[in-house]
Amino acid sequence: MNTKSESATPTEINHKKLIVDAAIRKANDEQGIILINIGNGKGKSSAAFGMIARSLGHRMRVGIVQFVKGDIPTGEETFFRQCPQVDYRVVGENLGTEVQGSVNEYQAIALAWDHALRMLNNPNISLVLLDELNVALKHNYLDTSHVIRALEQRPCHQHVIITGQAAKPELIEIADTVTDMREIKHTFKSGGCAQKGIER
Repeated sequence: MNTKSESATPTEINHKKLIVDAAIRKANDEQGIILINIGNGKGKSSAAFGMIARSLGHRMRVGIVQFVKGDIPTGEETFFRQCPQVDYRVVGENLGTEVQGSVNEYQAIALAWDHALRMLNNPNISLVLLDELNVALKHNYLDTSHVIRALEQRPCHQHVIITGQAAKPELIEIADTVTDMREIKHTFKSGGCAQKGIER
């Protein structure tokens, strides 16, 4: 059976193209945006690191803070630490789904947030990745209102990417782009481990 796009006439296709082209011409504001990647599916951090690679291609300076991945060695950390334009900080324990609320965990998250604040206040950093910040907020390691205030007061040209399965509604409200990555299928459920180059 033909899909709608297959059955569209050349006139209809041209009309849609004109509408899209006009929208692209109208969208010419360049400003810092907040992007949030959420959801149970794989790829939230991976997508963020793809944007970091894109930014580095434009010779932009980047700041990265990973909040809850401190005990997991990753390929992205090894690679991006070699880039002089990147300030890379991994602070915090791997909280996973069992948050104990220990003093060490609170101290680690507080240290990570101190690094994040320094980056959010630096006009020379064009893109800041706050990887797994949503996890720290979900478990109340940080005050959401303080985080939002820092995001709103950052340099106007600075982009911020925030990852983690579930974002607070207040955070989604101030975001410019929110992507929900839905899991259809995952190798872990059939016994696959975290693979080098894929999950780590």
